[in-house]
Amino acid sequence: MSLDRLARPLAAAAVFAIVPPGLLHFFGRDQAGLSGSVHFAAVGGTALAATAAGIALSVVGARRHDPRSVLAGTAFAAMAALLAVHGAATPGILVGYNGVVAFSGAATLPVGGAVLALAALPGLRGPLGIRLLLGLQVLLVTGIVTLGAVGLAAPSLIPDVPSPSSPAALALLGVGLAFFALLAFRATRTFLLGRRRGDLLVAVGTVWLGAALVGALVLDFTQLGWWLGHLFEIVGIALVGIPVTLDLRRQAQSRPLLGDLSGVDLVVAEEAYLGSDVHGLLEQLAEKDSYTEGHTRRVALLAVQLGEALGLPAIKLRDLATGGLLHDVGKLSIPHEILAKPGPLDEEEFEEIRRHPERGERLLGELGFPTRVRRLVLDHHERLNGTGYPRGLGRTMPFEARILAVCDVYDALISPRVYRPAWDDSRALAYLRNETGTLFDQRCVAALERVLGRSPQAVAV
Repeated sequence: MSLDRLARPLAAAAVFAIVPPGLLHFFGRDQAGLSGSVHFAAVGGTALAATAAGIALSVVGARRHDPRSVLAGTAFAAMAALLAVHGAATPGILVGYNGVVAFSGAATLPVGGAVLALAALPGLRGPLGIRLLLGLQVLLVTGIVTLGAVGLAAPSLIPDVPSPSSPAALALLGVGLAFFALLAFRATRTFLLGRRRGDLLVAVGTVWLGAALVGALVLDFTQLGWWLGHLFEIVGIALVGIPVTLDLRRQAQSRPLLGDLSGVDLVVAEEAYLGSDVHGLLEQLAEKDSYTEGHTRRVALLAVQLGEALGLPAIKLRDLATGGLLHDVGKLSIPHEILAKPGPLDEEEFEEIRRHPERGERLLGELGFPTRVRRLVLDHHERLNGTGYPRGLGRTMPFEARILAVCDVYDALISPRVYRPAWDDSRALAYLRNETGTLFDQRCVAALERVLGRSPQAVAV
């Protein structure tokens, strides 16, 4: 997906995301004349259905050993249960005036956001995490149901807190918005890496949930924004939950809430994340020369690890994964007898080899790959002192191409070739270190040492 094509879904998502804040800004403080029966039926009925869906999502996720789905199910079940209590406590329907309606309404989104934010804890991502999350779900739902029962039986026992726009409400708003901002960041990063539109829906859903939190904690039931907040909440839960459910139906892992999609994942599952064109070219390369195909995969894996260590943003990390996998695709046009020659190349053969970056760039251009990826393929044999090819860029060499060049040379040195044995990694690293600043970027070589566990110092761009 080119930047132009990427801009369209991002622009559409931005427009959809600003709808709730816009409605709150322009109409939130208008007076509303809706009755309690509307609140009771809409919130209560939707919440009961969502509670059942959240529990079902957790059960299926547990059976498939997917902690991401269990985490989402736990959050949805807790939010939906609080919504059910909130709807049941509507004054004038089952009970009179009570504090349960305010307390449950204020707690719904912060509790859900806090559960989803637990994804940052590595211990909750394995089998033990599934058991802990299921236990947390039982505890939360039981506690919420108990709170509702007590509040409905003895309304005076539950305080009417927090009051709209009170210091407590604003503090809770700040905490809740921080949770949802974290979730939106994770989902957006996952979209930029994997380019799945469902992941972008999750990011938009978190914005709707944040807007709902504003309506619940800043406004009161006499104002339209308070009622709109309930609508935002229902839509937000759906936007977050539907992509997770669809992933589960496809027996795929849902990653946007955890935000743990990595560059390595892009390389390992290139067809799923980078597309069929990349996969098809790699298959052709494997048929042409298995060594070259294996080399490109190893280089790409190492390059994205360096990219992450150096803090590359998601868009550039995706380009690096694609460019790493395809950096030698131009060798498809080189005769196999040259690629597999068991000895040094003569001058004419070497010149043929030197043409592969330009041929690869040209092929990717014909297939519609973005310019950023094509330049990586074109520039991976450039060197800082200008002795590289095909353009002799020198220090104008792009940073991502510098990463790719270091990884390409390192893997070539430690791999056995038909005309020489493999170097050990210490010798290869010593060569790269000695040529730092002349041929190779110092930051990239230092990052390589760190990734390989050879250097304790931190790496920064």
